[in-house]
Amino acid sequence: MKASHLHLAYGTKIIYDDCNFHFEAGDKVGVIGVNGAGKTTLFRIILGEQQLDDGEINLPELRLGYLPQEIIIPPEHADITVWDYIASGRPVDDLQNELNQEYEKLAKYPDSTAILDRITKLQDLIDSYDLANFDYELLKILDKMNLGALSDRKMSELSGGQKSKVAFARVLFENAGLLLLDEPTNHLDVETKAFVMNYLRHYPGTVLVISHDIEFLDAITTKTLFVNKTTHKMKVYEGNYSNFRREYAAEKAAEDARITEQEREIKRLSEFVARARAAKRSNTALIGMGHQREKVLEKKLAQLETREREYAKVALNISPAKLSGRTPLEVQNLSFAYPDGPLLYDHLSFSLDRGEKFLIVGENGVGKSTLLKLIVGDLQPLAGSIIFSKHTTIAYYAQELEILDERRTILENVHSYDFTDTELRSALSNFLFYGDDVDKKVAVLSPGEKARVALCKILLQRANLIILDEPTNHFDPDTQKIIGENLKDYPGTIIMVSHNPAFVEQIGITRILIIPSRQPANVAESLDAQQPSKPKLTKSGDASRLPIIKNYSHELLEYYYYLNSDLI
Repeated sequence: MKASHLHLAYGTKIIYDDCNFHFEAGDKVGVIGVNGAGKTTLFRIILGEQQLDDGEINLPELRLGYLPQEIIIPPEHADITVWDYIASGRPVDDLQNELNQEYEKLAKYPDSTAILDRITKLQDLIDSYDLANFDYELLKILDKMNLGALSDRKMSELSGGQKSKVAFARVLFENAGLLLLDEPTNHLDVETKAFVMNYLRHYPGTVLVISHDIEFLDAITTKTLFVNKTTHKMKVYEGNYSNFRREYAAEKAAEDARITEQEREIKRLSEFVARARAAKRSNTALIGMGHQREKVLEKKLAQLETREREYAKVALNISPAKLSGRTPLEVQNLSFAYPDGPLLYDHLSFSLDRGEKFLIVGENGVGKSTLLKLIVGDLQPLAGSIIFSKHTTIAYYAQELEILDERRTILENVHSYDFTDTELRSALSNFLFYGDDVDKKVAVLSPGEKARVALCKILLQRANLIILDEPTNHFDPDTQKIIGENLKDYPGTIIMVSHNPAFVEQIGITRILIIPSRQPANVAESLDAQQPSKPKLTKSGDASRLPIIKNYSHELLEYYYYLNSDLI
């Protein structure tokens, strides 16, 4: 793949300015840059969905596999099974039917080179799908991504996290020559992520992956493409993300030292020229030297490099408008199941103390997001109670950003009677939305931009109980760090679902609710046979239940699916 002299702008907003890069077959490339730098746009150009203003990207003739950030299952696939949906990634039956039609044409026109060429291409494509190992490869991916129990379920019955995993499995099964993965780890549990990292490391094709997950990038990438939002340039670095950070930091330090020396020389020359201009006419030697230095100064000014502007970062200021009671939330004997589905919880009970940082973990589909929706009242339990203290106020950040109205502008989405428009615009500027940006419809924003709007909206509510469903999805590492630092010092109570161990550890989780997997080996088993085990609570510092170990939250997240271990 080779890109030459890429230029792209939206009106006066420049995205790419004379960008070039080159990748070899089999490269594993991390595509990085801040939100809005043009990473997803690059994928859209490769896919033919976006036109450049100038320049070109030359691709070899190969199949493309694409995993977008926002997974949308087409209506025609809503009622097919998970097995059939993943299998459709290799459309062998359709290709075989097309091949048969070409042979029928060939019988009528035996001398047609166009038909013969088409037959050859179709046969090569079918062969590339490795029919001999079709079922084996599909079963392996289902098993390693913990999707086996879902194979007979309809796509419409899956949770958001499950749909994301299934879509990812389908892309891997396609066996494409070039994979384009946009934030692929957003909805992956730790076990599945480990499998995917190993799978991609050994993937025979080329992989381009946009990700803010440093662990993931370090594990699989051999090159890094940095899309620089401030300079509108791209540069390829050898090695993974951590190697990029070291090289980029060294480049920045060298650049800073070089420009500092240039500025020092310019200042020295400027002072000499000023003295020469102020000298008496009789001092011809000094005046002559001044003219010489002035020419040198002009040349130095023309050559002076411009320091790369540091791109603004999200700024947060979290403080509840009022304190909650000592027990802001109590869950009593909660039971819930979706229609025709298994029980997700059976008599689940727990209460929160004011100021707790409470983490919920479990594999995709066990009901983590569902529990949050029950707490905020979007769903109703089959039995049990959810009780809030008198002064509890809630702000809910949903995994799929349901709190946003895509038909409205950014400013309209964060509207609050407690703030003037000026105050709202100031708050939005802390989330990198300036001037006319606030008048954009949410529908046209990137997932990262939507996430910033949603986070701004919930923080403006100044609630004392914040409920967060995968809050770090779509955010770059610097933004994740800023969010984590602020939530660590947040005086209210937090309930959070997250698969990001580093973020969890930064916040300082006090207790963890582990929801065990209860999916049967045979999804057709009756509800009576599906007796869910009780979710388990662990508490930091309780030596009888949880050893006090360094980085305990990280270790628990990697270990939670071993539910019968001595750790719990």
